[in-house]
Amino acid sequence: MIDFDNSPIFKLKPIDISEARDDFNKFLIDEESIFAGFKTIRDQVVFTNKRIITANVQGITGSKVDYTSLPYNKIQAFSVETAGTFDLDCEIEIYLGEIGKVKFEIRGSFDLIQFNKYISHYLLN
Repeated sequence: MIDFDNSPIFKLKPIDISEARDDFNKFLIDEESIFAGFKTIRDQVVFTNKRIITANVQGITGSKVDYTSLPYNKIQAFSVETAGTFDLDCEIEIYLGEIGKVKFEIRGSFDLIQFNKYISHYLLN
C-alpha cells in the first residue's frame, strides 16, 4: 500500500482514459468503469464509478507495481480547489477515516467542475 503518511500528495497530469494502464481493467468489477485518469512520470491514478485505484511503480525496471484501492464508501469528505491566476494546479482532497487526507494536485487543463459532479454523484448515491 502507498505510504500516505510520508507521501500524502500526488502531483498528477490528466490523461485520456485510453492511456491508463491495461492492468487497471483486471481489477474492475462488474458494472465498474473508469471515468478519469492521471499520471506522474511512472505512477498512475484512475477514478472509477466505485473507487480510486493507484498504481505505484517500484524498482528500477518498473516490473513491480503496488496497487491501492480507495473505495468511495470509505470517504468521509472531499474538497476541490480550482486553479488560480498564479497557481495553475487544481486540487482534490479526499478524507478517509483510517488513512487521513489524500491530496491530488492536478496540473494542466482539467474540468474540475465536471469531475466534482462525477465524484458527488458516486459518493452521494
